[in-house]
Amino acid sequence: MNERIVELDEGWLQVKVPLPYSLKWVNAYVLPEAGGRWTVIDPGLRLEETEAFWEEVARSRSLAWDRVANIVVTHHHPDHYGLAGWFQERTGAPVWMSPVALDNANRLWGDGETFSDELTAAFLRHGLDDRLEQPMRMHLGGFRDKVSPRPSGVRLITPGETFAMGGVEWEVHGGEGHAPGHLLFYDRPSGRLLAGDQALPDITPNVGWMPGGDPDPLLSFLDSLRRLRALEASQVFPGHRAPYARFRERIDEIVDHHARRLKKMAELIGDREPTAFEVCEWTFGTRLRDNTHNLRFALAETIAHLVRMEAEGKLARFERTAASGETIVRWRLQENG
Repeated sequence: MNERIVELDEGWLQVKVPLPYSLKWVNAYVLPEAGGRWTVIDPGLRLEETEAFWEEVARSRSLAWDRVANIVVTHHHPDHYGLAGWFQERTGAPVWMSPVALDNANRLWGDGETFSDELTAAFLRHGLDDRLEQPMRMHLGGFRDKVSPRPSGVRLITPGETFAMGGVEWEVHGGEGHAPGHLLFYDRPSGRLLAGDQALPDITPNVGWMPGGDPDPLLSFLDSLRRLRALEASQVFPGHRAPYARFRERIDEIVDHHARRLKKMAELIGDREPTAFEVCEWTFGTRLRDNTHNLRFALAETIAHLVRMEAEGKLARFERTAASGETIVRWRLQENG
């Protein structure tokens, strides 16, 4: 357990909450409050393992459940939001997130949810192999238990406001592209930035296209990074991996990564007219057919890059009827692109 809890300055804790994915853990941050209370940021995915993990964290650090002041969620992804309702049930503490993040959580996991079918249908239109349809549908539908119970009476935080936690009045900043309504918290005097997944230290956040969502998420992501680069962040506390200091350098690296990815995809397309699924497999490999979780991220990110090239005039999309009678989206390079 000790290696899962890192003591930071001013009594903060970095708690590495286990994940059943290649990322291994998500960072929750525990910030002490006046009167022996505490705030938890991004408590993790709800699993029996993570429930037991947090029970042990609370025991080992004498963190009484009735002393929880706030539960803060940087964005609605299950590995950050999933335990928010479980924490709320035990503590009675308010859950805080952005209104856009709350709307997305309701869309994905609310009563009468249709998003799983919508995303699977969109992936099929973008060339997803029919044999992968049912695994994808089951994978998407499998998250409901991992975010239940969902928090009630959620309180809202909006970029441009300030938010008090851990004895600090934090500036609230917004980030897009990785997750709609993503929140970041910046303390200008100290240079500390609670960054969620918007800028990770040595991996690039997934930027995925989704039906009914941001029509150009990669543009939104890059624009967000360019705005955030103005912050004088000397200590960055990310949602995954270790805290780091090279904020502006890391932003430049991420922007450059996506420029290279766009160039590489254009080269892969060449004089062919592929589907997004074909480009995805050329880029990330066919091994993802055996890992539906990673395939979902890779295909959504591929579409996001193709959409960005279309907006830049480098690609054109067109539709072709497959042998099955389904209409499939394909892409070709523009001669003047």
